[in-house]
Amino acid sequence: MTYSHLSTGTHIIVGDGKRALIFINEGTAAVPLLTVEAVLSQQDPKNHDLGTDRPDLVYGSAGKHRGSAEPTDWHQLNEDKFAHEIIAGLIKISEREKLKRLVIVAPARTLAELRRTMPDKFKKLVVAEINKDLTKHTVPSIAHHVMTALAA
Repeated sequence: MTYSHLSTGTHIIVGDGKRALIFINEGTAAVPLLTVEAVLSQQDPKNHDLGTDRPDLVYGSAGKHRGSAEPTDWHQLNEDKFAHEIIAGLIKISEREKLKRLVIVAPARTLAELRRTMPDKFKKLVVAEINKDLTKHTVPSIAHHVMTALAA
């Protein structure tokens, strides 16, 4: 079985809305050796620290009907902002060394936000996206899960 997406020099981003790890594969495609290049994290503040707004009232266009708008999900907004920090970390790494290929491993919402914020020069380097949350796994476990997902 071939894992060409994991060849030597491939960077693997493993992240969610609160923590991200950026690895480089210093091994081969068949036997990856993931080395941590960057660890990014953010605090998980309490909801009242993020925002204290009450839901807005919405008035109907006819009659005296009114209701409330859906409240802002401050934690989700905070997680979406963290995607920008992940990209900033990737930019710092790209200033030190040339990026060859990128594999992104993240839950669906984080994957979407990373895609949205990623510069075009990085989008061209993405060879695989894996919809999983592996941030709490060990490095060997991450390598195993990535290989399994790429083999499927």
